[in-house]
Amino acid sequence: MSSTDREPRTVREAALTLAEIQQTLGRFRPRKRWWRRWVKRSAVAMLVRDGSVGPEVLMIKRADREGDPWSGHMAFPGGRMETDDRHSRATAERETREEIGVDPELVGHCIGRLSDILSRPHSGRRPMVITPYVYSVQVMPEPKPNHEVAEVIWVPLAYLGNRMNREQMVWERGRLKLNLPCYLYKGRRIWGLSLVMLDELIGLFRL
Repeated sequence: MSSTDREPRTVREAALTLAEIQQTLGRFRPRKRWWRRWVKRSAVAMLVRDGSVGPEVLMIKRADREGDPWSGHMAFPGGRMETDDRHSRATAERETREEIGVDPELVGHCIGRLSDILSRPHSGRRPMVITPYVYSVQVMPEPKPNHEVAEVIWVPLAYLGNRMNREQMVWERGRLKLNLPCYLYKGRRIWGLSLVMLDELIGLFRL
């Protein structure tokens, strides 16, 4: 069997430890939007730790709120950049402290970032650029979610790396209907921008 015919390995096979993830991210060169400083910015923190079945990533379920387009969605701690934030990484860390009561720099350290992602902002026509930062977590205190977060869960990367777990969903807005990829982990649907980020992270560990 040639290398092109070989089935991709799962995350569990290719990246057994946080050390391997850190080494891979150290070599990774994410795509950066050179014009991002002139548009609205936001950032998220992807906290990764060693779990019982290999590396796992922390996700939040956003609280149901009327008028919020991301209401009830699975996501990562994060949000809009404020004028006091020194850079987008500071935004990700501040938002994580506010949303789940955890300081990424105290429980671990940043081991890299993923590519900038374009998103539609809540208001206005100009796009928003989202920057994901990945953190290696050594000791994790019990999260203390604020009013914006319904729950906090850990999702094994091995589960997301297994394409047998991948499903399809129908997304509707007005008359528009789209079939989109998703995962259903313990009743939580993971899709959209969060899945785009996870796909890039997991794709780094397929051999």
